[in-house]
Amino acid sequence: MSARAEQKLRTRRALMDAALAQLSADRGFGSLSLREVAREAGIAPTSFYRHFAELDELGLALVDEGGVALRQLMRQARKRIARNGSAISTSVDTFMEYLGDNSNLLRLMLRESTGVSKSFRTAIRAEIDHFVTELAADLARIADEQKKPLSDPKLVAEAMVTLVFNQGADALDATTSEKEALKVKLKTELRMVLVGSRTIARHKSKS
Repeated sequence: MSARAEQKLRTRRALMDAALAQLSADRGFGSLSLREVAREAGIAPTSFYRHFAELDELGLALVDEGGVALRQLMRQARKRIARNGSAISTSVDTFMEYLGDNSNLLRLMLRESTGVSKSFRTAIRAEIDHFVTELAADLARIADEQKKPLSDPKLVAEAMVTLVFNQGADALDATTSEKEALKVKLKTELRMVLVGSRTIARHKSKS
């Protein structure tokens, strides 16, 4: 890669990081301005257009990055589950660790998933659907290995992802003790979903 190409990648990265750095509990992506993002990245506003056509395009690049991070999270959770054996507890702990390291990236995805921008909503929905599909496959595989059938693994995955993201939104700005309480609550809720699905599957097999 040429020095010029490398510099362009570094500047693009700086712009994305600058946008993320300005997000907070009180400030969403829609309130950012191109000028302040460029200033935070250390470039002239006119130079922004060499990297993104508009601010929303930068936001969509961040959504894509968030999706990649979620898939990496799934892979990390699988490795930990293989060692520890407790799928729900390990997955929740892994997610909360990820949340701590990527709070503004998750903040963007959680907030904009119900925001005014249709392009954001569509992109985030696609990433979450991909996450659900992977989780459903994992649930089906584990159920088969444990010989504990589930009723509709895809529906179970959707319920679990909804719970995780909702609690994740609450955990973003929570204190350490509040996060621990949320983890306990989330693990209980996820177990309830799992047990309920297994119970329905047993009833179906007997009918």
